Amino acid sequence: MFKGLGQLGDMAKMMKAAKEMQERMLTLQEDLGRMIVIGEAGGGLVKARVTAKGELTGLEVDPTILVASEKEVVEDLIVAAVKDAQARAQDKAGEEQRKLMTELGLPADMGLPG
Repeated sequence: MFKGLGQLGDMAKMMKAAKEMQERMLTLQEDLGRMIVIGEAGGGLVKARVTAKGELTGLEVDPTILVASEKEVVEDLIVAAVKDAQARAQDKAGEEQRKLMTELGLPADMGLPG
């Protein structure tokens, strides 16, 4: 007569776990917005700072390369540094998401909404 009650307890556990996962994902998203990674180009002549979410927060250009005749080279180095920083940000975000999934007892390679 009361066979179904065990399933209600399991459902409550699943709902609690889902809520915890949602809260942890929100915290992770906030943390990613504060984590900074740096990309470089030209052997460090140009550096780009981005959050682990990929938002550009700063750019540093060595003044020795700021020569009018090298304008295109400098522009290319800036683009390369930003792309490097964004790639590093994506790697960092993936690393943090995999760590969270493992902590939650889920497969580390399980896709998460971004």
